[in-house]
Amino acid sequence: MDAPFELAAVGPADLALIALVAFAASIVGGLAGYGTGLVLPIFLAPVVGVANVIPVMAVGMLLNNGSRVIAFRDAIEWPHVRRILLFGLPACIAGAYGYTLLEGRTIALLIGAFLILSVPLRRWLAHVDASIGPNAERGAGALFGFINGGMTGAGTVLIAILMAAGVQGAGLIATDAIISIVMGLTKVALFGSLARLPADLALAGLAIGICTVPGAFVARWLLRHIPLRVHTLVMEAIVLIGGGSFILRAIRG
Repeated sequence: MDAPFELAAVGPADLALIALVAFAASIVGGLAGYGTGLVLPIFLAPVVGVANVIPVMAVGMLLNNGSRVIAFRDAIEWPHVRRILLFGLPACIAGAYGYTLLEGRTIALLIGAFLILSVPLRRWLAHVDASIGPNAERGAGALFGFINGGMTGAGTVLIAILMAAGVQGAGLIATDAIISIVMGLTKVALFGSLARLPADLALAGLAIGICTVPGAFVARWLLRHIPLRVHTLVMEAIVLIGGGSFILRAIRG
C-alpha cells in the first residue's frame, strides 16, 4: 500500500506537471475520442501513489465527462443508458470494491497490463463490424461496469458497445458521458465510504478535472490541422510506454 497522500506535500513542480499533463491528456481524448483515462494515470502514479490512482481519476473524470453531458444533454439516448446501467452499475460497484482489496504492486501490474492491452483491443474493436440487440447490450454493460469499477480508461469498451448497439454521432458522445458520470459518482461514493478517498485526494481529483475542461476546445481546433492517424499513433506509443512503466514498478516493488 502506498503512503497516505498529502496534497500539501506535493511541490509546485509536481502540481504544474499534473496540471499540464491533465490538460494535454484531455486534448488527446478530445482528438481521438478516448484516451484521457489512459494517458493521465501514467504521470499521476508517481505523485499520488499507484493505489490512489483510480480514486483520484474517478473524481477528475466527473468534470471531464460532466462538460460533455452539459454540451450534448439533448442527444442522450436514455434506453441505452438504462440497458448499460441495469447490470453495469452493480458490476461497477463489485469492481471498485475489489480494487480496494488489492495491494499497490498488484494494482500497478493490473493497470500496466490493461494499458498495454488497450492498444490492440481498441484496434480490434474498431475493425469488428458487429451489431448487438438489447439483451446482449445489457450483458456487455455488466462486463464494462466491472472493468470500469476497478480500472481507468475503459471508455474504449463502452464506446464499442454503444456503437454495436447502433448509437452514433452526438448521441454516442452524450450517452457515453452520462453512463460514465453515473458510474463515476458511484465509484466516488464507494471509495469515500471505505476511506479510500480522503479530502486531499478528492481535491487533487477536482483540480485535475478542472484542468481537463479546456482541452476539449483546443482539441476542436487541432482537429482541423492535425491528421487523426498521427495523434492516435502518438497516444498509443505513450500508453504502451506507460503500461510498461507500471509493470516495471510492480516488479521492482
